[in-house]
Amino acid sequence: MQGPSPPAPSPVDLHTHTRRSDGILEPEDLVTAVWAAGVRVLAITDHDTLAAYRDLDGRVSSVAPGLTLMPGIEINAVTTEAAGLWEGEVHILGYGMDPDDDAFAALLVGQRDARRHRFERAVERLRELDLGVDEELAVLDRGDDDALGRPTLARALIAAGHATSVEDAFARILGHGKPGYVPRQGVGPGQAIAAIRAAGGLAVLAHFREAPERRAIVAGLVELGLGGLEVHYRRFDPETTAAVGAVADELGLLRTGGSDYHGDEETYAEAHAELWVPAEVGETLRATLADR
Repeated sequence: MQGPSPPAPSPVDLHTHTRRSDGILEPEDLVTAVWAAGVRVLAITDHDTLAAYRDLDGRVSSVAPGLTLMPGIEINAVTTEAAGLWEGEVHILGYGMDPDDDAFAALLVGQRDARRHRFERAVERLRELDLGVDEELAVLDRGDDDALGRPTLARALIAAGHATSVEDAFARILGHGKPGYVPRQGVGPGQAIAAIRAAGGLAVLAHFREAPERRAIVAGLVELGLGGLEVHYRRFDPETTAAVGAVADELGLLRTGGSDYHGDEETYAEAHAELWVPAEVGETLRATLADR
């Protein structure tokens, strides 16, 4: 956690999730919560889907007057083993993409299909381990635009009595190297960044606390078109924020930040109490996207 209390309620949150991917809140409920907490610039960055943005576009003002909601995405991009990264992936955030861009929509369909395949393989593996969750998953109501993920399986394991928390489910069953783990399939970082840029968006590397030690990886992504680095991440302590921010400044990357809120461990208000993203971060991002 961050440690010292933020200097004021954060007016910006550029990293959140809803039930359209692996969060627990409906999009409208998330917007209501962030507005009540003091956020005025928000990005919903569900994995591989813009469904939440589409749910809310055109009616945000009736739920949260004055809130700026921008299109957002998070793509878990698969890396080579040579990169030596945890679970062999980096997370690429995108902001400001055209929701009606056909090529970008097609890429996201492919990503969701890969997620669904991975999900089904994991369900089969859980059955083989006598940790079946078919009954718990039967109540899921998921549309084609929703993205399935491991937190959904973790919650099903809790409901079935096989785990005590999402953290426990990952630590013993679903995490990398654990018996229920299935490797991810999907696009690489270069494809993710290129797709975001082609759709008019800005690509940002998410929660990469290793940036000071793995600067070469960040620099390589910059060569591929990366435009930002998540600096003001809720789980970073002040020292990490400063170190990651220095890398962003050295490489000319726009700073972003957010709570990465999913909802399993706390309410949004509780998560927001640990978050500080300066107002100028939101202003700079909006201006950058407007220029595009």
